[in-house]
Amino acid sequence: MSDAQAAAGTRPEAPQERRPRYRRVVLKLSGEALAGDLGYGIDPEVVDDIATQVKEVVALGVEVAIVVGAGNIWRGTAGARKGMDRATADYMGMLATVINALALQDALEKAGLDTRVQTAIEMREVAEPYIRRRAMRHLEKGRVVIFAAGTGNPYFSTDTAAALRAAEIEADVMLKATKEEGIYDADPRTNPEAKKYDEIDYTEVLRHDLRVMDSTATALAKDNAIPMVVFKLSDFGNMKRVVLGESIGTTVRGAPNGPRDSRRDQAEDGEDG
Repeated sequence: MSDAQAAAGTRPEAPQERRPRYRRVVLKLSGEALAGDLGYGIDPEVVDDIATQVKEVVALGVEVAIVVGAGNIWRGTAGARKGMDRATADYMGMLATVINALALQDALEKAGLDTRVQTAIEMREVAEPYIRRRAMRHLEKGRVVIFAAGTGNPYFSTDTAAALRAAEIEADVMLKATKEEGIYDADPRTNPEAKKYDEIDYTEVLRHDLRVMDSTATALAKDNAIPMVVFKLSDFGNMKRVVLGESIGTTVRGAPNGPRDSRRDQAEDGEDG
């Protein structure tokens, strides 16, 4: 407290809490993210760490949906390369995402978050079927919703599922959690000269074949003007920093003045009350 404030009998103003840049997000987690350093399966400590980061974001008033992959258990494309029927291999991958979703749900609920798992393939004994309006209602009530089983169709990746669900539930942004700091023009693990993009658009991603997502997912996000932020998950607190609008990772721009850009701007300006 300054001398002037003491003389006037006033208290210093408390620092204002930063407002989140986004109100509804879709977090895309790879299956490998759940395995941590184990490389295969599920590392409970890593899952608990993810749950803690999600809790920080929910505490800001942000609605969080999650799409999870299955690379820590099974990859349909890998099975197909070894002679399996591609559709069968992909369905096996979809079932593996449900295993990951249930593990994540358990960690989130232990962290004190109400959570629902919705699957694109019905299995009512363990999860709800995916129903768009019900998912949006869960989010509005502050529940975390985990979308499992991809799109429910073979030949489509979980990245495509993330872009599809983001469009359906009118998310403001996709958050793609990776092992790298963002998107690079080359593989930083093999090329020390690789340069990181701070910002890029989907057209450039497709043109330069950057492969942050498959081309179907990239085109779907581009066509629906869904911005995406690619960030490093293992740096604790990054998820919260992204939601607060800090410049970390790589931002992939949606179409300028698209519907989601406008909604984000309204959230920043306080126009929605």
